[in-house]
Amino acid sequence: MRLLIVESPNKTKKIQQFLGDGWTVAASFGHIRDLPVDAVGVSAPDYRPSYIVPPKSKDHVQRLRQLAERATEVFLATDPDREGEAISWHIQQALKLKAPKRVTFTEITEKAVTAAVRSPRTIDDDLVRAQEARRVLDRLVGYEVSPILTRAVGTGASAGRVQSPAVRLVVDREEQIEKFRETKHFGARVVFDGGAWNAEWDTKPFLKAGEEYLLDKGRAALAAGCRDFKVISSEKKPVQRQPPAPFTTSTLLQAASARLGFKPEYTQGLAQKLFEGGHITYHRTDSQNLSDEAIAEIRALAADRDWPLPASPRRWGSREGAQEAHEAIRPTHWENEAAGDDADQQRLYALIWQRAAACQLAAAEYFATTNVLDAENGPDTYRFTARGRVLKAPGFLVLTMKDGDEEEDDGDKGGEGSGGAVPILQPGTRKTADSGEVLAKATKPPARYTQATLIKELEKEGIGRPSTYASILATIITKRQYVAEQKKYLVPTPLGRMVVSALKGKFSFVELAFTRDAEEQLDQIAQGKAQYQPVIAGMHARLHQEMGAMGYDPNAPFPPPKSRPPSLGKSPRPLDCPSRKTPWPVRHC
Repeated sequence: MRLLIVESPNKTKKIQQFLGDGWTVAASFGHIRDLPVDAVGVSAPDYRPSYIVPPKSKDHVQRLRQLAERATEVFLATDPDREGEAISWHIQQALKLKAPKRVTFTEITEKAVTAAVRSPRTIDDDLVRAQEARRVLDRLVGYEVSPILTRAVGTGASAGRVQSPAVRLVVDREEQIEKFRETKHFGARVVFDGGAWNAEWDTKPFLKAGEEYLLDKGRAALAAGCRDFKVISSEKKPVQRQPPAPFTTSTLLQAASARLGFKPEYTQGLAQKLFEGGHITYHRTDSQNLSDEAIAEIRALAADRDWPLPASPRRWGSREGAQEAHEAIRPTHWENEAAGDDADQQRLYALIWQRAAACQLAAAEYFATTNVLDAENGPDTYRFTARGRVLKAPGFLVLTMKDGDEEEDDGDKGGEGSGGAVPILQPGTRKTADSGEVLAKATKPPARYTQATLIKELEKEGIGRPSTYASILATIITKRQYVAEQKKYLVPTPLGRMVVSALKGKFSFVELAFTRDAEEQLDQIAQGKAQYQPVIAGMHARLHQEMGAMGYDPNAPFPPPKSRPPSLGKSPRPLDCPSRKTPWPVRHC
């Protein structure tokens, strides 16, 4: 009997059907070992974690050990990412397996599973160490800084290596909004041909030195009063709009939030179920590209349905910091335009199917027209510009729906641009405007983040990785309540402001540049370009230096929980800790 171990029990039945007799498929139910909750579990100088088997996992371990003892071969098929690699390593350690075979597949289909078990490998120690480094850093920050933070804010609070910078983004944005001062300014617009199209005045020639906006309403009224125009230029040219790339984890969470109203954590759960059901490829990815096989399948599908195709397959460049361990998210069976066990799974699947199929279709084509017109009013000349765009060929728009991470685009409706149906005019000819109006405008403050735009910013700043975005938001909004959601917009709570204020300028892990650099160093461990111990030791030394600068002894031992000073309230739960049974380090008080 050969044993194949996966993470989720939801996968076992389907995979068992693929492998057939001679195989037993069992689940680990995720991690089977973890750091203890009543101690840091990590110490210098080697920083080797002291793992335990939690009570909830003991039965799983015992069952798996019995199955492994009867098996002729053991295959570890946990998820194809760092977390999955680490889980396989923990299974090997807990079961004392001598030579387990590591297999991965990014889709639960018979073809993918059978191909994986035919080509096993060994556990990738670099990926394991990278995951372990992230876990250890989170533990050190959470356990050593949270007590300091609690004393600073006067109530139970928790610091997190990744969550705290995320809260800072929200706090910083709110402070920018509070400091914003509105500037009222003016423009002008004239209308032609019974309102069919319009042109807007270029205010730049009339701005005073140092001005960004026109503040003179009287000048805008003179511009709006122009009626007799001379056509300076008129240009009509074809333009294209390329389809967006298929979904990564980040863009899927953003689109599902904006289009479907799904919270990121909920979207992650739906995607997990679609993956386990064999409907989509693995959903934790930062790659924007599809496999050659998938592209060939899309092009065959498009040809069969008479969808427009470009001459050659479309590829996307790698973004800075992308790991790209496997392809972008796509359906596993293109013939299934609908899949999922409930309405929400089906809606998310439709979003994934359309985006993945559209990415290989032809670009949408438009005719863009630009007219430049001058008019004189008194001694001055006023220049107006009209821009319009008309859809010529829909290309990928025959298929795609509007995605939440894309900008609003009039071309999606097949209509004109903001200037209306702008006609081609003969340069040098005259054109009379029907009417004009002064445009009263005002500068706007920076927009508050939504969950979708915060994820986009986290990715841009290199904070966290694809598998962590949903949990980051869930932690700072729901669990810790450092951020509140008001009519879909994120605002910091008073406690969130206090937390950021207490950390800023004192701890480097709350600085965006430091967080980004830390993630890069963890990536280098995964790539075999950096070693675990020096990376952890360097960051821990910096943390201790910052604690010492605040007057705390970073080398004092942790006392038992009963030594907690009663005047300071309850011990905080670090963000990465599963319970509140955490010792209070009196040295920080």
